[in-house]
Formats: sequence, structure tokens, C-alpha cells
Amino acid sequence: MSGKPEPTRAELVRMRREQERAKHLQRASKVAERPVVVTRARKDITKPVRKPARNARRRFQIAIPHLPRAAAPAFSLPRPRMGWRWFSFLLTAVLGSLLYLAFTRPELRVTEAQLTGSRIVTQAELNAVLGVSGQPIFLLDPSDLETRLRLAFPEFVSVRVSVSLPNLISVSVTERQPLIRWEQGGGYTWIAEDGVAFRPRGELDGLISVVALSAPPAQEANASDPLTPAPFISAEMIRALKALAAHVPAGTPILYERESGFGWNDPRGWRVYFGVSAGDVELKVRVYEAMVNALTQKGIRPALVNVVYPTAPYYRLSE
Repeated sequence: MSGKPEPTRAELVRMRREQERAKHLQRASKVAERPVVVTRARKDITKPVRKPARNARRRFQIAIPHLPRAAAPAFSLPRPRMGWRWFSFLLTAVLGSLLYLAFTRPELRVTEAQLTGSRIVTQAELNAVLGVSGQPIFLLDPSDLETRLRLAFPEFVSVRVSVSLPNLISVSVTERQPLIRWEQGGGYTWIAEDGVAFRPRGELDGLISVVALSAPPAQEANASDPLTPAPFISAEMIRALKALAAHVPAGTPILYERESGFGWNDPRGWRVYFGVSAGDVELKVRVYEAMVNALTQKGIRPALVNVVYPTAPYYRLSE
């Protein structure tokens, strides 16, 4: 065995690095000793050589000194950007202008409504109820105006309102025609053939004149049309009055009493009642005339004759 100790791992690594460094120095010295070879670029004989053209203008490049720019302002205005906000603002401004013109232009304001189809209600009465003078045309609702007119005027069977630009309101109506002049409690009213009562406009010839000693029974309103007024008297009473009007003495009003119905004061000196049924008016009139003839032959002067029930008529003498 050799008495020399074995190198350690660190010594082996150091020895290996020294050997690699020595080899690197040897390679570098060999490269440095090589001669330098100078190469020149070959002309490209494939490309033709351009000859300078005759009378060719020469170009001269002149360096122009740099001029200093004007000093920029200390601040600059922001560049506006047209986005949705600007569009919304513009749309709002346009709509606001249109609304302002709509509310202020006199051409768009109503002066008065034009009425057609009426013989009783005047145009002045209609406009007083509507109250549309001076209002913008686009604020008026035709259905609301129709309802207002039908509630204010029982004379109207139907009402049609049309609104058109710039400021025209047309009202077309169908009126109830008066048939009966009903006097009661110191005043009188007109009644149409459907039993609806409305305000009279003076005196009108040819109406059936009735003087009521008591109020008639209340009638129910039309359930199918809530705007139609409730009748003042029933349809049966209307038919009875029309039938009796052919037999009442000329110039004599028909009387009404709730218990006895319709009748009149006979010019011969008594009162007669016929009731309110319309189906047997002709029979009651014949019975009445027969009773009067019989009483006259007997020299009897009655105070009251009642033929409400034609099968059981009676008379009363004056007390």
C-alpha cells in the first residue's frame, strides 16, 4: 500500500477546474495565432449598370434651419364628444320646445265647439257647459266631453264629439222631442216619448198638457246605459196620455192624481178619472159617455165620475 493519502472531493473538483482552464487558454492562443483573411465583395454582374441620363437634373438637398414653433397656449379647451348624453339633451330640448309651442300658440287653442243636430239646445248653452274656450286642443278627450254633455243635457239621446287639428271641436247630437207639458208644484217641464223629463224652452204648441195634483211614482233608471236619465213617468202612462189626448175636450188640460190616474174637468160640470192603463182607454171612454147620457136623462148632475175599472164604474154627487 502507498502511504500517500487519497485526495478529497473538494480537491478533485479544484483539480478538474484547473485542467479545464488550461485547455481553454490553449484553444484561445491557437485562434489568436491564425492569419487574418481579407475578403472583398464581388460585383453582381447579373444586374445591369444604369448609366446616368443625359440632361438629368441634379437634386440638391439644402438643409433648412428649424424654425421655432409658436409657443403653445397655457391651456386648451376640451374637445366635445357626441355621445348618448348629448343626444338625450338634444332630444329633451326639442321636445320641450314643441311642448312650449303647443301650449302657447293661439292656433292650437279652442275658441268654441260647433253644434249640429240640435233644435232645442243652443250652441251658447252647449259651450257654457263644455267650458273648452281657450284650452289647448290636444288636452281635450272626446269621450269625456260626451259624458259631460249627456249628464248636463237630458235632451240628448246620443252625443258624438270629434276633435281635429288645429282647434276644431264638432258636436253632433240626437235630441229628444217634447211630447208632454207636465205642470206640477207651480212649475212645468217637458217630457219626451220615452218618459224622460228635461228643461222647457218657453211654450210649444201641440204638446199634451197635464196638470199634476200629486207626483208620479219614481221610475228605475236604464241599467244598460247609466248615462240615460231615469224616466219621469212610465211608458204605460205615456201610452195612456196619447190615447186620452184624442178624447179630452179642446183647451182642457189632463189632470193627474196618483190614486185615480188621468182625467179632466168636464166642461159640463164634473170631474172624470180614467186611470193610467192604456189598453182599455177606448172602452173606458164608451162607458163614460154611456154613464153621462144615463145620468143626464135622469136629471142627475154628478160631481165625480170614475171609470178606472170599466166593469165597475161609479159616480159621486156633490155634498
